[in-house]
Amino acid sequence: MQVTRVLQPFLPLYRRLPDLPPLPYIPGRLAGLSTALLKATVLDLAILAAHLLLYPSGIAQERRRPALPPAENGTSNENGTECPTQLPTPAPLPVVLLHGFIDNRSVFVLLRRSLAQHGRHRVESLNYSPLTCDIRTAAELLGRHIEEICERTGSSRVDVVGHSLGGLIARYYVQRLGGDVRVRTLVTLGTPHAGTKVVPLANAHPIVRQMRPGSEVIEELSRPAPGCRTHFVSFWSDLDHLMDPLETARIDHPDLRALNVQVTGIGHLALPVHPAVATGIRQALDTPETAMDAPADGLTVA
Repeated sequence: MQVTRVLQPFLPLYRRLPDLPPLPYIPGRLAGLSTALLKATVLDLAILAAHLLLYPSGIAQERRRPALPPAENGTSNENGTECPTQLPTPAPLPVVLLHGFIDNRSVFVLLRRSLAQHGRHRVESLNYSPLTCDIRTAAELLGRHIEEICERTGSSRVDVVGHSLGGLIARYYVQRLGGDVRVRTLVTLGTPHAGTKVVPLANAHPIVRQMRPGSEVIEELSRPAPGCRTHFVSFWSDLDHLMDPLETARIDHPDLRALNVQVTGIGHLALPVHPAVATGIRQALDTPETAMDAPADGLTVA
C-alpha cells in the first residue's frame, strides 16, 4: 500500500526506543516506571502523528475482495510439473480487523502488511460509523459483515482482531449474538473487557458510557456463556493510559477459553502497530485448535 510510506520516518520508533536517563530526584523504582512511561508516551505520540496522516486513507469502506481460487491437490515445482508427494496446505481462515473508538481501518496498515507477509492474504477491515452510539448495533453490523465474508470466500469461520472498542464489539457479537459459530479466534488489543474509568468527561458519548464498569453491556458480558466455541487472546499493556484499571483489558470469565498476554513498555496506540505484538497476533492466529488450551498466561512480548 502506498500509504505505508507515510510511516517510514516513524518505523524506528515502532521498535524499542533507546534507554533514557533516569529522571532526577525520584526513587529508583519510580524512576524506572517514569522512564518507561515517558518512552511509551513518546512512542504513542509518534504513532498518533503518523496515524493522523493516514486517517483520511481509511475513511471509505474497504472494497470487497474477490474470493481466492481454491487450492488444488498437490503443488507444482519450478518446471510446472506436479509434486504429488506434497500434501496440500489448507488456506488460513479469513481475518477481520475491527478498529477502536473514533478511528478507522487505517490503524491496521502495518498489521495487515505483517499478516500478508506471513501468508494471510484474506484480510479485511470493517469501518463502523463514528456516529455509532451502541455496541450492540455495531456487533450486529459485524455479524452481517462476517456472514458476507463467509459466503463470498466459502469459509465457514473467520478470525477477528479488534483494537480497543473494536475488541468489545467483537466479543459482544461472539458471546451474545451467537458469533462463536463463525469466529474461531478473537484477538483483542487494549480492550476494556471489564470497563474503564478513564476520562470521565467523555461520558457525554453513549458508547463511552457503555464502556464504563457496571454498564449494561459490561454486565451482559459478565453473564454465563456455557459452550462458547471461540478462543480468546487478549493483549494488555502495563502502560496503557486508557485502561483504568490496567487489568480491565484482561478477559477473566469462567466460561471463556481465554489467554491473557501482558505487553510491557508500550502504550495503547502502539498495540496495533508494534512488531512484537504483530508477531504475537500471528502466533495466536496460527495456533491449531487442538493446542489452544495450552497454558501460557502472562507472556511478555515487548
